[in-house]
Amino acid sequence: MPETTLAAVKVGPSTMDFRELKLPEIPPDAALMKVEVAGVCGTDVSQYKLPLRGAPLIMGHENVGYLTHVGSEFAKRKGVKEGDLMFLEHYLPCGNCEWDHMGEYRHCEATEWFYDPKAIRYGYTSMDNAPGLWGGFSQYLYLPINAVLHRIPAGLSPEIAGIATPMSNGIQWTLMDGGVGYASTVLIQGPGQQGLCCAMAARQAGAALIIVTGMTKDARRLEVAKALGADHVIDVEKEDPLARVMELTGGRGVDVVVDCTVGAGPKPTILGIEALKRRAGTRVVQGEGNQLFPDFPIGRLTRKGITLKSARGHSYRAVELAIYHLAAKRFPLELMTTHRFGLKEVDYAIKSVGGQGAAGAIHVSVLPWE
Repeated sequence: MPETTLAAVKVGPSTMDFRELKLPEIPPDAALMKVEVAGVCGTDVSQYKLPLRGAPLIMGHENVGYLTHVGSEFAKRKGVKEGDLMFLEHYLPCGNCEWDHMGEYRHCEATEWFYDPKAIRYGYTSMDNAPGLWGGFSQYLYLPINAVLHRIPAGLSPEIAGIATPMSNGIQWTLMDGGVGYASTVLIQGPGQQGLCCAMAARQAGAALIIVTGMTKDARRLEVAKALGADHVIDVEKEDPLARVMELTGGRGVDVVVDCTVGAGPKPTILGIEALKRRAGTRVVQGEGNQLFPDFPIGRLTRKGITLKSARGHSYRAVELAIYHLAAKRFPLELMTTHRFGLKEVDYAIKSVGGQGAAGAIHVSVLPWE
């Protein structure tokens, strides 16, 4: 067993340090993961800018790797062995509450890192929680017995498997929360990683009409959206998006809106409400940005009988379906996996996803061993 690991460590707002860290002893009820791919998503962009909440931390919550140094109890409980390629969920649940028994780890209090400084979640937890290896921007990750793992099938590369987090979100928000299915009409706002995966999920589920909106700067992403299942894309800066939605739906409006714009202000909110059908549409909203405002049109929401849901993480089942979806290779997924960086380039990788680094970035992979 190696004695150390290399890691990119966040030491302050938008500040990364490259360190060599000591690996811990592995007890019978734990394991190490040798990280092959750690994905970078939009959440990393916003979290990277925030001040530390305690000690420095290792970011990276979209992790795929090979199990190594697997404790005997861990192997028996999980049904795994050294050398297995796995996707690691970023939740570390208590394992005892009603949510965990349903596979809804996102609602478990033990994963509420934002409210509880003692809660552990991969990519968000400071290094003063021993042993500190709680992020994928490192060559190795520590896995306690409550780590949630999913097996990667043969033929699915680690890099494509690294899309499992946004893909599981797309399935959760679009199909499970939004109810999109055969013959549904859906508007997806925002052509980022989450929005593109929502489009694929809707197409796979048999939606009759999929519309994706974006801005002029998203021109390439809108092209990718069409390749991944969108029937129509709308540049909201070049045409009236509501008029276009009504034209495409014969004046009826869509059944479901999934808002992935994350804090783009009131305009997407208004569009999403008005673009829904006359009665009983569903609106799923992702993120904690400026979605609400003083004159929020609650009256329109109630008069139209709209069901409003929060797009918050994913369930165990959604991840299993995401891995199935990726392994089926029905979509040109290589259009999403645009850039690859090593550990020393993590700062640039995160900024690239935020539009301030490499041009054209969509889903970015950090490869810790390169």
